Amino acid sequence: MNVTFRQLRVFLALAETGSVSAAAKAMHVTQPTASMQLKEITQSVGLPLYEVVGKKIYLTDVGKELAATARSVAQAWDSFGQSVDAIKGLSQGKLRVSVVSTAKYFMPRLIGSFCTQYPAIDVSLEILNRDGVVHRLRENLDDIYIMSMPPTDMDLGDEVFMQNPIVLVAPTSDPLAKRKLVALPELAERRFILREKGSGTRMAADQYFRKMRFRPDVRLELGSNEAVKESVAGGLGIGVISRHALHGRQKEHGVSVIDVDGFPLPSAWHIVHPASKKLSPLALAFKQHLLKQITLRNWNQMT
Repeated sequence: MNVTFRQLRVFLALAETGSVSAAAKAMHVTQPTASMQLKEITQSVGLPLYEVVGKKIYLTDVGKELAATARSVAQAWDSFGQSVDAIKGLSQGKLRVSVVSTAKYFMPRLIGSFCTQYPAIDVSLEILNRDGVVHRLRENLDDIYIMSMPPTDMDLGDEVFMQNPIVLVAPTSDPLAKRKLVALPELAERRFILREKGSGTRMAADQYFRKMRFRPDVRLELGSNEAVKESVAGGLGIGVISRHALHGRQKEHGVSVIDVDGFPLPSAWHIVHPASKKLSPLALAFKQHLLKQITLRNWNQMT
């Protein structure tokens, strides 16, 4: 097969954007030029790479395999470029980071301090629920992934860098907020507000409740920490959230942490990537930056 690197880039843009026009825009070429290059790479492969159904583009199995190959080639080339820049004493390139939604309470500050140190770099930050981050991890779409419950069925480079205590919160006016210690069985008659199934916070809570043979009366399952806090403040029930969602404080927005036996649940933030992935110099620098900044800020002691 005779395929150019430029054609691979265009096809990868098609796979990531889902349309020829968006791929052309991402590659800074005209749509006819992008269409021609996609036609040429399809002819070179000799098999259909995608199909159009109802104005939407769907990759074939061969197309998906080509997209994965093109992504690996592009990442290897970007890593080489960053290595050359490092030898020249430059700090350029693009860093791709995916984080679970709860990490949005601290990751922008860490990324900001990194960008201050390396002002010439571009950063792409994806903030998703855990399932979304795991999907991007499986597809190898980013350089670094931040989550609290890495998948156990993947061979990963995995390093814990910060604690992520899981706490129970109640309305500040609730008598539970004034007690020094509450036994978990005392909450059997209370309604609970939990994160959606599949989130790291929910997984940690479910594991502990199963261990203690406690079945919470779940009133609501919500997709964000803000929604959980607002529902708790509104008197709809007791919430289970990461303490980072309270910015490390005991009280916030009408809710207070309650002292329940067994809580805070131990959990931690992980820096992960596929074990077989060779991190670029920029990704390695960012990983070291995270570890250094957490040590300096002493956030690990936030329990």
